[in-house]
Amino acid sequence: MQRESGDCDFPVDPAHRATDADIFWLPEEDTSSVILTFASPAFGSSSDLLSLLNGSDLVRAEDGLHHLRDLANGQRLHLVLPPDAAPGRPLAAVVPLGPDGFDRLEAVGRLLASLHDRNVPPDTRLTPQQLARARRMLQAADGHRTGATQKDIAEVVLDSGRLTRDEWQASSARHAVMGLLRGARAMIAGGYRKLLRHRRRS
Repeated sequence: MQRESGDCDFPVDPAHRATDADIFWLPEEDTSSVILTFASPAFGSSSDLLSLLNGSDLVRAEDGLHHLRDLANGQRLHLVLPPDAAPGRPLAAVVPLGPDGFDRLEAVGRLLASLHDRNVPPDTRLTPQQLARARRMLQAADGHRTGATQKDIAEVVLDSGRLTRDEWQASSARHAVMGLLRGARAMIAGGYRKLLRHRRRS
């Protein structure tokens, strides 16, 4: 991007829509990212993954090479390769032995299925119900930010229909919208990072 006086560089052109931008979450936050290292000779033949990737799709950063691999069913997988990875040098996935290792194992399973033409399992970090609620929270937050009342939000997001003032005061939709807005505020304040990993009991 050409810079003019007073401008600053952006990782992504701000003129692009969010859905058009490639997003690389920090691997320590996104437990579905697959961190790769050089394979031990003890593994014998291991995947020469880099030779399968399009070099133009690799993004170089201080912590290595980053790639977004498209999987089945609209899934994408963030791969982090060593900075000096090269074709002909086999790679292996790193799985930590802490609780997040279970998330990493699922991600490695999806990568392996993709590499070997098998059915790619779904990403289970969010259930369909959790994903739908997160979408409603963002819709509610967008409506609130643009001046919509909670009643307006209920009519659009929850399909509550037109309610009189008395019906609205006694409606369960009123409490549901308040809950969506509370959840949205928590998500915007940083809680969105919880979407990047499985929920576990503490």
